[in-house]
Amino acid sequence: MAQAKQLPAEVDTGSPSAARLYDYYLGGTTNYEVDRRAAERLRRDMPELSDAAWANRSFHQRAARWLAEKRGIRQFLDIGSGLPTQGNTHEIVREAAPGARVVYVDIDPMVKLEAARVLSRDASTTVITADMRDPGAILGHPDLGALIDFGEPAGVLMTAVLHFVADNFDPRGLVAQYVDAFPSGSYLALSHITADKLPPRSVQAMYDLYSHANEHMHLRSRHEVERFFDGLEIEPPYGDAEPVVTYTGHWGAEAPELADSEGSRWCYCAVARRQ
Repeated sequence: MAQAKQLPAEVDTGSPSAARLYDYYLGGTTNYEVDRRAAERLRRDMPELSDAAWANRSFHQRAARWLAEKRGIRQFLDIGSGLPTQGNTHEIVREAAPGARVVYVDIDPMVKLEAARVLSRDASTTVITADMRDPGAILGHPDLGALIDFGEPAGVLMTAVLHFVADNFDPRGLVAQYVDAFPSGSYLALSHITADKLPPRSVQAMYDLYSHANEHMHLRSRHEVERFFDGLEIEPPYGDAEPVVTYTGHWGAEAPELADSEGSRWCYCAVARRQ
């Protein structure tokens, strides 16, 4: 359980936090009673809550590992990284590429606080506290510039974060700005919550929870998620599959029919290459 005495003054422990909620869904301990109560209310209408969170987290890990191992990517920008947990991006990619460099970005100041304990002696990884809706501030940040080479292909990871960006902030344009900052051969790994074919009661419970959190939810259809990959070359999610947007449980699965679950259908995802 997180301790209030360790927190930056700007952290609000009176309302649920998107980062702390996700941490709780995954079984983490960096959360507060307000987060746990809200999550358990949601679980009553969405019993597959933890399954959905783990399906997304597993996609993130498989995609990052695949980029390092199969595509030779050696630098990663993890936007909306969330609180540190088991199998963080730098740990995953360094199994294939020991010298890989990772920059984490999250708006929640608790992320940097918690990450400092994990990354205190890691010169090839850093955390930036910033709003993804301001790509200029992130891409121009000196801490990012110290680790990331804009002349070299990169892996841009945006998993379970764009549903916190309203349409008036032009989420498609934001994605394009991050991807276009890097050369041909760079990759985008993205996942996004949807309401497609899901129980209306569960969807409404999701909206209700995040209407009281520090970030509001904006669920999008498959077609809307596909538009994030406009101009990019989508990779087949597994084996002999077509290059399409799919559910998080399916991407990278050895046996897609076994990987399917109710929780995995809450998120669409894909990995795509900048040509």
